[in-house]
Amino acid sequence: QGRVLESGGGSVQSGQSLTLSCAASGFTIWGYCMAWFRRETGKEVEGVASIGTDGALKYADFVKGRFTIARDNAKNTLTLQMNNLSPNDTAIYYCAAADLACEIVNLRSHTFAYWGPGTQVSVSS
Repeated sequence: QGRVLESGGGSVQSGQSLTLSCAASGFTIWGYCMAWFRRETGKEVEGVASIGTDGALKYADFVKGRFTIARDNAKNTLTLQMNNLSPNDTAIYYCAAADLACEIVNLRSHTFAYWGPGTQVSVSS
């Protein structure tokens, strides 16, 4: 069993950027589908992006072209570069890991085994 811990959240203005980081422990992310999810207040968790063990990328339509997910297997970390942020991106962002192929889990939250406590991103207009 493993753990993940997010960092890098904060408050920014519309159009600015943030980079979120996820540090993993207790397991090696090299063999896992890694993903970012987010939850707006009062809403359900939704998938943001995933990266497969082979580096294959998947993005939700609402972030495609603005966000970049990446993994550093040597450091056992995951990042999410968030550019051109808007108030609609305000949410708690979660790092998650699944011991299955990304093609199988398909950014479905219930298929991910490891979750971090989340980090808050707030974007003002």
